[in-house]
Amino acid sequence: MGAWIALLLLMIAGLALLLRADAGSIAGFDPSDFAVIVAGVALAIFIGSSLAGSYRGRTGQAVRDLLTWVLMVFVLVGGYSYREELFGFGHRVIGELLPPGTALRGDAQVEGERSVTIRRRSDGHFLVKTETNGITLTMLVDTGASTVVLKPADAQRLGIDLDRLRYTVPVQTANGTTFAASVRLRNLSIGRISLNDVDALVAKPGTLRENLLGMSFLSRLRSYEFTSDYLTLRSG
Repeated sequence: MGAWIALLLLMIAGLALLLRADAGSIAGFDPSDFAVIVAGVALAIFIGSSLAGSYRGRTGQAVRDLLTWVLMVFVLVGGYSYREELFGFGHRVIGELLPPGTALRGDAQVEGERSVTIRRRSDGHFLVKTETNGITLTMLVDTGASTVVLKPADAQRLGIDLDRLRYTVPVQTANGTTFAASVRLRNLSIGRISLNDVDALVAKPGTLRENLLGMSFLSRLRSYEFTSDYLTLRSG
């Protein structure tokens, strides 16, 4: 019986498409929209009648399966509706599990924006893993440093010849004034954010405990913001 009803509805849908050239409407719908609705109802009746036949004599099982499918649909629709919140929650959970300094993908505020989120270290500082000239280096985020500053050993890892450097740039440290050498980094990347030709300094041996991620990198970003235990970097 269900199959015959479905066939009748499909015939009605076909008739609605034939009437599409007319300017009128059917039950308040455009003829093409009406045809799509009727065809959908016909398909639902055909599938429903087939399932009803397979569940004959097993009403309880049919009800349980129907409720399961309804619940799955609600979960999928709800998950899609709150996908941005779920993604943000997932990133926070991953951020707590991974070591501090791991760059996680952040939420973009504008189309085409690249952003990363970094969790604060237990001592209150933000330490971030970078790819500098293709080499992995850890840097301490320091908004008070005018440039990126490298330890001599790490500068050497990048292929910089320390013997050819001239330490002529004065740098203020906690122990007073020292001098550093000016260099330029081919590339510096943090997660999805990548900048080319970044100005940097190489500190004299024994004057720097951590590489510093200073303003020669940070000032070229779209923005950077500190929120609770997280630092978010954004680049266009």
